[in-house]
Amino acid sequence: MEIRNVHDVDVHSKYVLLRDDFNVQIVDGKITDTFRIDASMPTIKYLIDNGARVVICSHLGRPKGRFNPELSLRPVAEYMNVPFIDDCLKKDFLLDMADGDVVLLENLRFYIGEEENDDSFAKKLASGYDIYVNDAFAVSHRAAASIVGVTKYLPSYAGLLLEKEITNLTRVLNNPTRPLVAYIGGGKVSTKIDVLKKIVKIADKMVIGGAMGTTFNYALGLPVGDSLCEKDMVGTVNEIIKLAVENNCGLFLPLDKGVGKDFDKDAIRENRDADKIKDDDIIMDDGDKTIARNIDLLNIAKTVIWNGPFGVTEFGKRWGKASFDFARALAEYTKQGKLESIVGGGDTVAVLDTCGVLDDISYVSTGGGAFLEFIEGRTLPGIKVLEK
Repeated sequence: MEIRNVHDVDVHSKYVLLRDDFNVQIVDGKITDTFRIDASMPTIKYLIDNGARVVICSHLGRPKGRFNPELSLRPVAEYMNVPFIDDCLKKDFLLDMADGDVVLLENLRFYIGEEENDDSFAKKLASGYDIYVNDAFAVSHRAAASIVGVTKYLPSYAGLLLEKEITNLTRVLNNPTRPLVAYIGGGKVSTKIDVLKKIVKIADKMVIGGAMGTTFNYALGLPVGDSLCEKDMVGTVNEIIKLAVENNCGLFLPLDKGVGKDFDKDAIRENRDADKIKDDDIIMDDGDKTIARNIDLLNIAKTVIWNGPFGVTEFGKRWGKASFDFARALAEYTKQGKLESIVGGGDTVAVLDTCGVLDDISYVSTGGGAFLEFIEGRTLPGIKVLEK
């Protein structure tokens, strides 16, 4: 796949509409995780250094076309120390910009036309600019006005982050250093059917954890107690197991689980073998035997893909143990040069951040849904419109 990138155009003195993904968590006006903002800085710096007049647009949350002060991007502008424009369709500020200046526009989704890819909104958004640059991989699977619509009206290019995402993920999917071991966690099989079917065809081994692992165990006839489990996915699970066998992909399911009697962060934790789960047990994490097995598998891996936590990580150490222990081990193996690690998905990246190991992973994708759809082999609308 060849795409037009920002190196292909002279940006000096040009008004550049830059689409970033600043959909970050903000609590009491403070940003709790700046990973996506920080990942966007190389493109912003490149544009500044080359004399562009940079106008950044992004979305935050789901305001459904209405102004919501709690979803304002103002705190992001304050973090970046750049001027804030309180309406994404304003243009008068452009006259005051000089080469190398940067501003941030208010939340695109305060207009209903953004998510609907309304042509009129896209045309208004694009007016006044010379060039469009997409650096928002995490939303490039959405056919939004600021991702697809504006490309009808402006010469369009990929930013450095978007190009980096495509390059790294394509290389791992098409030519990984083997053995390739994929760790897939999270809540629902139903949201990851296609990615599971794709991974069993390219991975040497696949580890299923979290509530998905519970569903897989249920399909094999194991008890799951009073736990999150997609019992209607049994047929799909059996199909994936069959595909794994046909493609010689070793499949590893939870050996044991961390259980409590209440779905609460303070519930007393017990580790229970997968065939010994009681009717009133609530599974909230993978167990100690599974944690040890998962880490031991790193000894044979040369490439690791990880998406999805293995427990209720938002409950802290007690119920995030499987994810936190694995994150630290993966980081250590990566630092020692034993393997290459690729991690994607918002909840999974949050685990890395909590453990303080973000910088120790070979490549951390900013994408969640986009990460999964790219792995599935789908054509992402925001990337397709940038193809040469």
